[in-house]
Amino acid sequence: MADDQHYDVIIIGTGAGGGTLAHRLAPTGKRVLILERGGYLPRERDNWDSTAVFVKGKYRAPEFWYDKHGKQFPPEVNYYVGGNTKFYGAALFRLRPEDFGELRHHDGVSPAWPIRYEDLEPYYTQAEHLYLVHGRHGEDPTEGPAGAQYAYPPVEHEARIQQLSDDLGKAGLHPFHLPIGVNLTQDENGRATHDSVCIRCDRVDGFPCLRGAKSDAQVICVDPALTHDNVTLVTEADVRRLETDPTGRTVTRVVAEFADGATEGFSADIVVVAAGAVNSAVLLLRSANDRHPGGLANSSDVVGRHYMRHNNLALMAVSKEPNPTGFQTTLALNDWYLGADDWEYPLGGIQMLGKSDAEQIHGEAPRWAGAVMPDMPFEVLAHHAVDFWLCGEDLPLPESRVTLDKDDAIHLALDENNNTAGLKRLQHKLQGMLGHLGMREHHLLDHSIYLHKGMPIGATAHQAGTVRFGEDPKSSALDVDCKAHDLDNLYVVDTSFFPSIGAVNPSLTAIANALRVGDHIAGRLR
Repeated sequence: MADDQHYDVIIIGTGAGGGTLAHRLAPTGKRVLILERGGYLPRERDNWDSTAVFVKGKYRAPEFWYDKHGKQFPPEVNYYVGGNTKFYGAALFRLRPEDFGELRHHDGVSPAWPIRYEDLEPYYTQAEHLYLVHGRHGEDPTEGPAGAQYAYPPVEHEARIQQLSDDLGKAGLHPFHLPIGVNLTQDENGRATHDSVCIRCDRVDGFPCLRGAKSDAQVICVDPALTHDNVTLVTEADVRRLETDPTGRTVTRVVAEFADGATEGFSADIVVVAAGAVNSAVLLLRSANDRHPGGLANSSDVVGRHYMRHNNLALMAVSKEPNPTGFQTTLALNDWYLGADDWEYPLGGIQMLGKSDAEQIHGEAPRWAGAVMPDMPFEVLAHHAVDFWLCGEDLPLPESRVTLDKDDAIHLALDENNNTAGLKRLQHKLQGMLGHLGMREHHLLDHSIYLHKGMPIGATAHQAGTVRFGEDPKSSALDVDCKAHDLDNLYVVDTSFFPSIGAVNPSLTAIANALRVGDHIAGRLR
């Protein structure tokens, strides 16, 4: 591409934030350039192979970051068109209204947002419809008001999960259908119809979808945006720095490096960073100059700080009877999201994970095979496994941060004991019910689904918070429209902007916010 091409908007990144923003701006007719660090994910049989995806990590970025002790770890990041949404479980929850206000936790305070739930609610509805979310508003007593019902009915439970839902209901709890983004048409029995794109397989959670049936950012937003002549995508373009004019108020050049080592510069009236909470912060820090010695948009010294990723546990329970469920991610439970009878602080939420298979369990086996092998082979264990995901809120600590060293290596400091008391109580609640639900606990896998083994800091799938927005330029990097306080034409629209993370998957909030900011940018371009 010619070095002198100028665009109305440059978007860096194609995930939930960047991909959605491109989709929003495509119909404006303005010239939009999307720069993506990776290429398109290859469509191949390994997409659905547990050993390739989970055990060998075939599609993970071949890079290492460093923890606060200087120890290397492989982060859970994927550089492809669509970003990490290519591998997410497409569980698309709204934050609760209370999450937008100040919430007191056992270990501290989760800060209030500069916008309210009501400000984002119309965009939540639009995001749910755009991303084909299947669900039913009104089932979850903790959810906020919705301007419209989901456009698609909930994905029906298979028999074992329906039994679990019924048993939870009999225990006085309020299980609900997990909101999930899939291109699924069901018959009267909940089975995929012959013309449904989604086939209700057991490969939705953590796998890329060979059929393009999962609502990832590439399928839903980037590909449709590219049908507009005014939108251009450049892949394998690793953006290395942003350059400004002498005043430091305007980004004038976006410099990208390509696989062959060549660099090119691009310019636009508006530049939007959406590279993920870690890499967006890294790009801003790496772009330091005389006017911005601490990094772009960082006069407040918050860029890279307040990193969050949730306190998570995967709990594998073993059902007394076989669990032949294929599509297991259909149920969630938020009864203790904001507190419990015996605990005044928030605990978090419970949802189903994708169904374990023998290869996934075997991949984790070195940690706990001794506890399993004497009485239950992997194949039998997998056939009886019922998999739960427990999600609690971690707090935005200034010392939990992303930094760069002199060799341009990424360092991630994290307090792994940050606000974990609520999650432990949530774990105790679920464990205490397993016997009544026809199950027994078999093992806990720390912090993520299968592969984190002693490297819980590598679980970066829910990364957020490193370029927070707010009304005060002294304590935030972005204003309420996600424009940098310090610059006139720089925006950030991935999960970096979160001041707090709540206890639900962050993707839908990133999508809704990208639609909100997209409307603002479109108005500015007019």
